Amino acid sequence: MEETRAHYECIFAYSHASCSFCGTRGRGFGQHVHRQHQRQTWLTHHWCGRFWPLVHARIAMYALFVALAMVTSFIEFPITPVTWLKYDPSGIVCLIAGFAYGPAAAAIVSVLGFVPHMFANPWGSLMAVLVALFLSVPAAFIYRKIRTRKGAAIGILVGAVLAIVVALVSNLIVTPIYAHMTYQAVAAMILPILLPFNVAKMAIHAVITFLIYKPISNLLSKQQ
Repeated sequence: MEETRAHYECIFAYSHASCSFCGTRGRGFGQHVHRQHQRQTWLTHHWCGRFWPLVHARIAMYALFVALAMVTSFIEFPITPVTWLKYDPSGIVCLIAGFAYGPAAAAIVSVLGFVPHMFANPWGSLMAVLVALFLSVPAAFIYRKIRTRKGAAIGILVGAVLAIVVALVSNLIVTPIYAHMTYQAVAAMILPILLPFNVAKMAIHAVITFLIYKPISNLLSKQQ
């Protein structure tokens, strides 16, 4: 008897309930809850079945590009008569990551790719990170809007100009701090030493990236 009474009280309460979001009431509330449950179940399975593998693949590719940037940042050699200024191809990796996966990937690779250098040369690493960010992130933004070879060329050109400006300004600010040089001495090196080196560096980045980014992007898209 008590069980029957409790059963009818439950039915009565359920039939007079309402949804707090859409206001569905009465007898339609049960069907409404069932539909909501089906929708939530579908979304859960849809997300887990389709999107999580994509997220994992994206994280794996980010890690691969970060590792490549770390490795290439240790490949250093002079490209001008001033032998203490050395070129490394890590900027190419940052650009390709940005073209393949967007500005966020470019930023992540630009920052994490120089982490190993932070301990031995924090000031130089800071300048390298800033230059890589201003090179790859604007280029990735422009290429996202104009996904053609022309867009890639414009993006690389804009990023290169910004990176050169940042490199020169950061040299004026940071170099006197860690190299124990006067501001005047650093400023005197801009035109004869720093500017030619950075222009040559960005030119190498631009040419190599423009030649190889499309085949690499096509290869990455086939893997997804």
